Amino acid sequence: MSFWDIIWFIIVFFAFATYLMVLFSIVADLFRDPEVSGVMKAVWVICLVFFTFITAVVYLIVRGRGMNERAAKKYEEARAAQEDYVRSVAGTSSSAPEQIAKAKELLDSGAISADEFASLKAKALA
Repeated sequence: MSFWDIIWFIIVFFAFATYLMVLFSIVADLFRDPEVSGVMKAVWVICLVFFTFITAVVYLIVRGRGMNERAAKKYEEARAAQEDYVRSVAGTSSSAPEQIAKAKELLDSGAISADEFASLKAKALA
């Protein structure tokens, strides 16, 4: 096997892997879009199977902008859901002054010591 055979193999493998990534992106976008009817989804998939390269290029030209917008929307929804989850797990629903006021009430009632109050205050301010 010569050096150029190896280079050719790398180029072909890269092109094939890239094509598969594009193909899976198209199929994922197609089935994620609620505006496309089931019949049209079937037509796109059949065309992708029989006329792969041409259909992929046509899909990217015709629906590429919407594909990008749907991906950005999905990303924003996932980011917002993650932020909501982190907020709920972290318990940051109440503000630092409210947490310090509750800790002060516990200190005044004798339920916690001054050291415990100081650590709760530090946590609230962190």
